[in-house]
Amino acid sequence: MMKGQWTLIIALIFALIVAIFAVINVDPVKVDYLFGTASWPLILVILGSAVMGAFAVGAVGLFRILLLQKRVRQLQKEKEQLTKKVNEHVQNEDLRKQNYERNNEKQSNELKIEEETKEINPSNE
Repeated sequence: MMKGQWTLIIALIFALIVAIFAVINVDPVKVDYLFGTASWPLILVILGSAVMGAFAVGAVGLFRILLLQKRVRQLQKEKEQLTKKVNEHVQNEDLRKQNYERNNEKQSNELKIEEETKEINPSNE
């Protein structure tokens, strides 16, 4: 079965348990507020408390998500800067290699010219 089907089955089972719980707990209970008292069915007090708890957990979760998104943006910016530095370093290294190869080629050519000159004019030694 797919994940969505399992989620639906679990949600239906949970809804059935809540419905049974609601039918069993209909007795009124006294709730004291800062500004007075009221009588509410027990199931509404329980569900209200659960909703407030879910809201609190959701607010903390949302705050954490926002902090993580901010950190991701910071790390992406840092990654871009480091990638730019690496690319610059690679380009500089390529230029160094090209210069090194040119210098070696130039020195090699100069040595060949010297050798050829010595072969042509052996008396200059």
